[in-house]
Amino acid sequence: MKRRHAVQALLGAPAIAVLPLPSQAQDIPKLTTSTADAVGEPALRFFSAPQMAALRRLAELIVPPAPNRPGAREAKAPEFLDFLLSQSPADRQNLYRSGLDRLQADSRKRFGAAFETTNPQQADTLLAPLHAPWTYSPPSDLFATFLREVKEDLFTATVNSREFTEAQTAAGRRGAGMGTYWYPVE
Repeated sequence: MKRRHAVQALLGAPAIAVLPLPSQAQDIPKLTTSTADAVGEPALRFFSAPQMAALRRLAELIVPPAPNRPGAREAKAPEFLDFLLSQSPADRQNLYRSGLDRLQADSRKRFGAAFETTNPQQADTLLAPLHAPWTYSPPSDLFATFLREVKEDLFTATVNSREFTEAQTAAGRRGAGMGTYWYPVE
């Protein structure tokens, strides 16, 4: 037998007969995976600790949880905005920093406490510019502009989160956006 015929004979033999098959499909282990943010706290990238505390409180007040729907805090929208703003233009960064700093300063001045410790009535007085009717033109006050932007950003980050999509799917609603939520960039 020539070498060519030996190689052809080996290649022609069914390889499946040589490989052992698992006795049952259940023998294959199923591995669970998770993202790093699901098991630990992400590090702050842009905001200081007091600014982040104010943003988390703001998230609780602006987009609270509802039945079958997580709020902004449960959806980790403040953490996402921390990442997003670290990559944003300088004017947007300044808007957020100055807005959160003013919120903390106004809270300390009026109530003698940080914004994150205020009760809902106190917080409502500080967030009075949000009660103004919406218009196409932005407000002339920089703080009102900040509140308008943070409200929109918190809502958008919440409804595009993995937690929101999973809650909607668990409630029996069709998962139209399944798999299109954001993950923090490592």
